[in-house]
Amino acid sequence: MEIEQVRQHVKAAWADRVLPSLAEFVAIPAVSPAYDAQWRERGHLRRAVEHVRGWIEANAPAGSTVEVVELDGVPPLLFAEIPATPGASGDGTALLYGHLDKQPPSDGWSEGLGPWQPVLRGDRLYGRGAVDDGYAPYAALTAVTAVRAAGGEHCRVVLVLEAGEESGSPGLPDYLSHLADRLGRVSLVTCLDSGGGDFERLWVTRSLRGILQATLTVAVLEEAVHSGIASGVVPSSFRVLRLLLDRLEDPATGRVLLPELNAPIPPERVADAQRLAELRPTSTLHPLSLVPGGRPAADDEAERILNNTWRPTLSVTGAAGLPDVAEAGAVLRASTSLRLSFRLPPTVDAADAAAALERVTTTDVPFGASATITDLMAQDGWCAPEPPGWLSNALESGVFEAPHQFLGLGGGIPFMQLLGRAYPDAAFLVTGAVGAESNMHVPDEWLNIPFARQVTETVAHVLAAHALQR
Repeated sequence: MEIEQVRQHVKAAWADRVLPSLAEFVAIPAVSPAYDAQWRERGHLRRAVEHVRGWIEANAPAGSTVEVVELDGVPPLLFAEIPATPGASGDGTALLYGHLDKQPPSDGWSEGLGPWQPVLRGDRLYGRGAVDDGYAPYAALTAVTAVRAAGGEHCRVVLVLEAGEESGSPGLPDYLSHLADRLGRVSLVTCLDSGGGDFERLWVTRSLRGILQATLTVAVLEEAVHSGIASGVVPSSFRVLRLLLDRLEDPATGRVLLPELNAPIPPERVADAQRLAELRPTSTLHPLSLVPGGRPAADDEAERILNNTWRPTLSVTGAAGLPDVAEAGAVLRASTSLRLSFRLPPTVDAADAAAALERVTTTDVPFGASATITDLMAQDGWCAPEPPGWLSNALESGVFEAPHQFLGLGGGIPFMQLLGRAYPDAAFLVTGAVGAESNMHVPDEWLNIPFARQVTETVAHVLAAHALQR
């Protein structure tokens, strides 16, 4: 399959068919269910799914089927099947994944831009969902048609496009179980919901951290009391919380102390971090705005990468029971709640981590105070298997001048750990069009169109290489 034929097909398809439809997709306020309690009534998620379904039906090869699958109580899922080409010698299925739900709009977009206002400026398409992850179904199907247009072969392909990824993929295990027979023997999984540090090369995600979130509440009184009466007699609930937090994290170093939340770092991932640090010495600092004089948690870039991708971390992301400072009176409050958010190493069992958190914070509480854990959410991380030789070769097909780069991500994609368990023998390619400057999840989100085209081309070469494997 000749690289220039693939390139010309992808370029034409993006200009003529992809961008007009993707711009219309951006204009749909399809906010993920976790951020829109009325998502069913509003119907925006369903509109987004139907919009993409119409485009796939109009552009898929003959013999393809496209269906909206909907289980009770969870967002719909778009499922498409594309038959193998006659000359494909492989007999497995290639599963291509993306999601159609979006982050909330957020304030602070630049003049002339807005979350539901698709704006094309040069090689950039602005708008919520452009890069996360609305481009994915368009890139996936265009990669398939590029293989055919360039005379290549591909195995049976299925597109799985969910509408709840930004909410932790509720119902996705049920969908996978429901579709298990139709998915078949999956031998290649390609996820287009990731990215990397620049637009010069293909970035391949090798690991994703898990997550553990919970609300820890400490109560010391049945009701609040004037601080002049109670202070020195009853410890404040915040003081007890501080003591409990010290059981979880070393306040000086940030090291998470619970063994169940730690895991050894494979030497290969340490080497990946060192190579990435040499390539981009300040990659972890680039998207951050430290205050004047502020310093990062580690001076060495490789250590910062490992902190962000393999070591457990704790962030306090919310609080309750604390009045605004302008309204805070002389009161010893009855209770304080903190929302704890742990990022877990890719190989840690999240259920074991959750059990350890509850045990350590609710047992032998200082001063006999009441400590409870509520709203607990735990998800495992994911670590990719070593890529087979055919996949490594396909990634160096000449689409990018610079060689591809492995990296780990500090966040998670629930779909990957589900698929990793379901298809342990499959090859995995987790990549995407997100770059360090893409503004994913924040104002001024944008898609780098030439880079997205190159990602599309690479997926086409991977599909063609996969078709030759048995």
